Amino acid sequence: MANRFDEIKNLVMSLEGDFKKFYEQGNKAAGTRIRKGMLELKNLAQDIRKNVQDIKNEQEATKK
Repeated sequence: MANRFDEIKNLVMSLEGDFKKFYEQGNKAAGTRIRKGMLELKNLAQDIRKNVQDIKNEQEATKK
């Protein structure tokens, strides 16, 4: 699961330049890349959340 965490960190860090370009320089293309990256982040977070819930449910089922 540490690999998934690294994916999130890398994705966020990869967007840093685009955030600066969009918010400081008004670059519209950078804004498009930010939106795309945020969608990827959302999807990745949902996948991780589902995986965590599945593991939790498996552990609870094993205890019964």
